[in-house]
Amino acid sequence: MRNGRKLLKKKIIALALGALLFAPSSFAQAQQPTKISRVGYLATNSLSAISARVEAFRHGLRELGYVEGKNIVIEWRFAEEKPDRLPALAAELVRLKVDIIVTAGPAVTRVAKEATVTIPIVMTFDNDPVGSGLVASLAQPGGNITGLSTLAPELSGKQLELLKEIVPKLSRVAVFGTSTVPGYAQVSREMELAAGALGVKLQYLDVLGPKDIETAFRAASKGRAGAVLVLASAVLFSERTQIVDLAVKNRLPTIYFRSDFVEAGGLMSYSASFSDLDRRAATYVDKILKGRKPADLPVEQPTKFEFIINLKAAKQIGLTIPPNVLARADRVIR
Repeated sequence: MRNGRKLLKKKIIALALGALLFAPSSFAQAQQPTKISRVGYLATNSLSAISARVEAFRHGLRELGYVEGKNIVIEWRFAEEKPDRLPALAAELVRLKVDIIVTAGPAVTRVAKEATVTIPIVMTFDNDPVGSGLVASLAQPGGNITGLSTLAPELSGKQLELLKEIVPKLSRVAVFGTSTVPGYAQVSREMELAAGALGVKLQYLDVLGPKDIETAFRAASKGRAGAVLVLASAVLFSERTQIVDLAVKNRLPTIYFRSDFVEAGGLMSYSASFSDLDRRAATYVDKILKGRKPADLPVEQPTKFEFIINLKAAKQIGLTIPPNVLARADRVIR
């Protein structure tokens, strides 16, 4: 009996020692804090101006399991439409040692690139990242920058088709663009093919600065243009209010490369969905946080497009949008 008690006592001591040996490791694992990643989001605009895009980015992160304040912190930096503030904001994010900088546009990406060559940069969009010198190629970016591109030259052909549909007798279109923008030549070639198929002649008008805008509209009127197509350009985007006002004043149906023009009173836009691009940027953030290198993550092109019409603008220039065109719009401003 005494031997039995001794044996039982030895077993209890062995179990206790085993618990002591294993408990610290298990306890440490249970108590190990979840790593909180820090991501910077840098934009030229104000938050209110791109709130839909910001929410799309947040939604993309939530879909991938990220919860702000729990396993990710986002350092939001908005230049409030003052581009000269961007370098200081980018430098601030670098000082904070964020894990990734997400850039909300081409100009922002260039500033971020100048601020760091080591912190990964995810572009929510760029018109032509290869032509801009941001990446070596779409398939192999090669540096600390990757993300999404809006490079889709066929867009301009679709825009011409829409102009022809709302103005059936259209024979001349003035094209406002900036010849120094990367990808301009490629887009022009695509437009020429579409114009030939539609029986439309194009009048190219180079807008290098704000002072060229009124001149371009005078040239379009003199050239008897029946409509205007506005290509992607930082200059044209920054002067969108003036362009929209002059398009109405000259009673020229105009199609734009961003919905911002339509929201400012322009007639219509056909473009990549920028909210969708922001949502997809979250997937790049996820991959990089999990160890992938930006250099090896291919730059992706748009897969979702949106067509927006402003009926108020149509009324101002005495234009009736055909029902079949109106039915295809993703959004109608009334």
